[in-house]
Amino acid sequence: KRSLGPFQLIAYGVGSSVGAGIFVTTGVIAKESTGPALFLSYILASIAAAISGLCYAEFSSRVPVAGSAYMYTYVAIGELFAWIVGWNLSLEYALSASAQARGWSG
Repeated sequence: KRSLGPFQLIAYGVGSSVGAGIFVTTGVIAKESTGPALFLSYILASIAAAISGLCYAEFSSRVPVAGSAYMYTYVAIGELFAWIVGWNLSLEYALSASAQARGWSG
C-alpha cells in the first residue's frame, strides 16, 4: 500500500528544490549586491528549475524504475557516467543538508 499521496509528494519535491538558501541569503544579497534585480534573478532561476523538473518528469515516464538520476544516466549513457552522477548526488545531498542546518541555526 502506498503511504504518500500527491500532496506529500509535491511538498517533498518543492522542499527539496527550494532548499534553505532562499531563506538565508535573500536579505543579505538584496542589501549588499543586487537590490531590486534580485527578484528578476529568482524568476530566471525558477524557470530553469521548472525546465529541470520537466526533464525529470520525462525521464521518469520513459524509465519507470526507482533510482532517479543514476538510473536515467545508466540507461541513456552507461555505467561509468551513472556512477559519477550517483556520487555527485550523494555529495550534493551532504552539502545541502549541511547548508540547511547552517541556515536554520541562525
